[in-house]
Amino acid sequence: MTEKIYRRYLEIRSLDELKEVKRPAENYSVDLADPNDFQLNKFFYKTVGKNCQWIDRLIWTDLNWTDYISKDQLFTYILKDKSEIAGYFELLFNKQSKETEIAYFGILEEYYGKKLGGYLLSEAIKCSFNMGSGRVWVHTCSLDHKNALKNYLARGMKNFKSETLIR
Repeated sequence: MTEKIYRRYLEIRSLDELKEVKRPAENYSVDLADPNDFQLNKFFYKTVGKNCQWIDRLIWTDLNWTDYISKDQLFTYILKDKSEIAGYFELLFNKQSKETEIAYFGILEEYYGKKLGGYLLSEAIKCSFNMGSGRVWVHTCSLDHKNALKNYLARGMKNFKSETLIR
């Protein structure tokens, strides 16, 4: 049996285009993970990704994870509810092209429905432009959370490429 997966690539080219969602309550914060901790990225990848069929990194060893988080261009940000982790995003900043990919983005299931997606995406876009990006992009697909595409578009991102994959 085959399955069609619809993938979209979206971008935003200016902070002025961002339709920002402000922090929903004082108890939430977004901070850079410093120092990087591969266990944290691995946890979020597995936990957020289980509902979206993120599978390519499930075979990674701890060494693969350590190599990945050691990249100079990778920045991991953590959404917290007071001291509890609630979500994350990973930014891959290319200094030469002045572009940032939002590589991974998600909220833990127990925080669904709390209006955190728009806030977290706003922070990801702002952090990207504050690093010196002239363009921020992301890809999403029909396997992602049902509100993912809607959130990207609502923040001012525009579709620049679409494709259909068969698996």
